[in-house]
Amino acid sequence: MAKIWDKGFDNDPRVDAFTVGKDRELDLMLAPYDIEGTIAHITMLEEVGLLSADELRQLLPALEELHKEAVEGRFVILGEDVHSEVESRLGPLGKKVHTGRSRNDQVALDIRLFTRDRIRRTVEKISALFDILLRRADELKSTLMPGYTHLQVAMPSSFGLWLGAYAESLCDDLVLLNAAAEVNGRNPLGSAAGYGSSAPLDRMRTTQLLGLPSLAYNSIYAQMGRGRCERTVAFAYSSVAETLGRLAMDCCLYNSQNFGFIHLPDNFTTGSSIMPQKKNPDVFELVRAHCNRLQGIPGQIKLVTGNLPSGYFRDMQVLKEIYLPLFDELDSCLDIMALALDGMEVTPGLMDNPLYHQAFCVEEVNRLVREGVPFRDAYVTVGKAVQEGSFHYNGELHHTHIGSIGNLCLEQIRRRFEALRSS
Repeated sequence: MAKIWDKGFDNDPRVDAFTVGKDRELDLMLAPYDIEGTIAHITMLEEVGLLSADELRQLLPALEELHKEAVEGRFVILGEDVHSEVESRLGPLGKKVHTGRSRNDQVALDIRLFTRDRIRRTVEKISALFDILLRRADELKSTLMPGYTHLQVAMPSSFGLWLGAYAESLCDDLVLLNAAAEVNGRNPLGSAAGYGSSAPLDRMRTTQLLGLPSLAYNSIYAQMGRGRCERTVAFAYSSVAETLGRLAMDCCLYNSQNFGFIHLPDNFTTGSSIMPQKKNPDVFELVRAHCNRLQGIPGQIKLVTGNLPSGYFRDMQVLKEIYLPLFDELDSCLDIMALALDGMEVTPGLMDNPLYHQAFCVEEVNRLVREGVPFRDAYVTVGKAVQEGSFHYNGELHHTHIGSIGNLCLEQIRRRFEALRSS
């Protein structure tokens, strides 16, 4: 195996296998970004006089072809990792492209460029789910359902209120994703192994060429940012996962025969190998499981990096195994939840069931209050009627304040989401 750090001796093959780990497999995900970073770096090297214009003219088309291979999934890593593979594929001139760099700042940059692209993709999927939640909330704003506290029937709710709650939760998730994108958007290239370089690098120029909004100025911190940046992004993703997981749990509960609030189309359910009557909501159960797992990833990253001193350590390599797969995992959950919620049917007339009549207790208390009865006296009166089994309520619902079932504020929630998305 070719090594860019070759010292004239061969490692024990078992050491090679252990230290390379899953780099070849995972680096395929980073390959387009590694090549983009190299294009920016050598463009800057030519501008500061460390490459000739002729050398740059020869290198750029070769790198563009490699980038096309990587994007199309034809790029193969035969060497130690993506960095060594790109160098070797460039021929003799490839020996010059590493000037002023270390694999440490290369991989830090690769991960940040990869993350930038994946956050944008995830935000698109969140937006699609948000649109479905708001549309269905508006469609179902007058379809009542019982609301619960402690899993006990509490007060009247609506499917519109329920779905709108998760739309607004995605707004707060977007706040965290925006913050994570800002942390991620700082260029570490040129920090080399953590102590910069005596080469006359123009780090502001590579930042500009890469379209990154800012620079990680301190070269040591650029390396200390490994792990910290991934953990910040993973925490934002875990927040989205919390929203999805909680929604999936609601759907599992409401889909059961004991509730019967919602129904999935048959082609969204699975069956049992032994019980012919089963139509299982496996999509919701799997979303719940994946999202629970995703919420643990920030902690896993912390366990790898939490006690490291300043500087670079090979521990960082393990982060890729934890971090890179989380994007596909969350994105697939967003996709399937959007499909399921779009096709989900709800049960009308739920509140006609005597089982849920006590949800109107507070309505009766407030009716008495409007007639001049002190709240505590009205509370006692209604409570006594419930205990005696004589409670009933035939009045109208009076929910008009902001955020109640009669005033869902869906347009305000949409405006907030759109403002956050464009920020």
